[in-house]
Amino acid sequence: MHAAAVRHMATAVVTALTVTAASAATAVAAPSAQSTPAAPSGASSARAAANDAFYAYDGSEPLSSFTPGTVLKTRTLQYHVLGIPTPVKAIQLLYRTTDAQGRPSAGVTSVVRSPGGDGSKAVSYQSAYDSLNPADSPSRAIAGDVSLGGVIPNAESLVLVPFLLQGYDVVVPDTEGQTADFAAGPEYGTTTLDSLRAVGRSPATGMNAATRFGLIGYSGGAIATQWAATLAPSYAPEINRNLVGFTEGGLLVDPAHNLKYVDGSLVWAGVIPMALIGASRSYGIDLKPYMSSYGLDVYKKLETGSIANALAQYPGLTWKKLAKPEYADPNSVPEFIQAVNKLNLGSAPTPTVPGFIAQGNAGVLEGTFSNLPGIGTGDGVMVAGDVRTLARQYCGTGNKSIKFQQYDLLSHVGAAVPWAPAAVGWLNDRFAGKTPPSDCGRIPAGNSLAPERPTSSS
Repeated sequence: MHAAAVRHMATAVVTALTVTAASAATAVAAPSAQSTPAAPSGASSARAAANDAFYAYDGSEPLSSFTPGTVLKTRTLQYHVLGIPTPVKAIQLLYRTTDAQGRPSAGVTSVVRSPGGDGSKAVSYQSAYDSLNPADSPSRAIAGDVSLGGVIPNAESLVLVPFLLQGYDVVVPDTEGQTADFAAGPEYGTTTLDSLRAVGRSPATGMNAATRFGLIGYSGGAIATQWAATLAPSYAPEINRNLVGFTEGGLLVDPAHNLKYVDGSLVWAGVIPMALIGASRSYGIDLKPYMSSYGLDVYKKLETGSIANALAQYPGLTWKKLAKPEYADPNSVPEFIQAVNKLNLGSAPTPTVPGFIAQGNAGVLEGTFSNLPGIGTGDGVMVAGDVRTLARQYCGTGNKSIKFQQYDLLSHVGAAVPWAPAAVGWLNDRFAGKTPPSDCGRIPAGNSLAPERPTSSS
């Protein structure tokens, strides 16, 4: 992004956030007794955020002794945009959560309180920061850190303003956890749900056990939104009772299909190694023995990379280029099969709350021309047929409150434009108690979401 564009974006976001500042200053509660001092502003704030002790759990009790959602630390600081402090205050919580392997971990979430809100309703906004680097998380951008991979959560700050002005508190969790487990859907879900548990337990947020929540996210944020809605009934039933609904666009459903869909594409092919690294990291598996020397080189370059380091950086990249010849078929790698089947939403439970799912289908506009049998077309990175099947599956398994929209003339980036205002309106209606719309019975057929089956290596 050019420097001038960055400056214009920062100015726009800072200006918008300042609209809420005067009232928000009185709405933000004072830090609790367990609070730590606010981070300094400006350049010193950016340096502090990168090496911030707030993120480390340093208590005497083992992390496993706390229930998920327990608040471990609290602090209040200025909300930053590209390192520029704004008058708006943000409350950040370190809390106990659960990683992809079911182990206790510590997560961080950020809360911005509405100047006109009363703590009764909040929107959980799941960022599309898509990175393998923890330094690119939304909470670090909010605290003042500046990184290339952090440009997305900085730009997304503008999305918060309409909700804040309507009386919603806004919660922004670091969905990927503190090790940046990119694309690890179940972990995104537990991290998001435990964030909501934490904000309801912290006196600093003004929210409580009765606060109602709406979930919203696009692309990487859609992964977290959908998995949170999916896991809520079993993992966090008390949160599920307070969910008014979920809305998302550009959803990853079956990663095995997505990797084949973007294989050899012009813009999105770099997501292949990112997803492999994320799956390896989250599930503790080692895919390096299956990689070619070129694959190992790409793996090393992207181990702490973000989507900004991958988009259009590897045009024409394929699985075959990354793998040794005997593993030209990804399904010949047992660890790959195990990981992608765990991440397949088609095998996960059906959410019990209303949903609005949107998906683009003009991937050719972003350089993805693939139309493989059983996979078909998509928005450039996400597979439209997978999303249709998932929506139909929800309708067929008891959730009739599913709104579905496919934008046939829009790609991944383009589809976010009409979806965003529609999503805001849809969430407003759910909080208002209006009957949710349903497209069940009108959603076209899609792909099979059956688990991947192993094949023999050649």
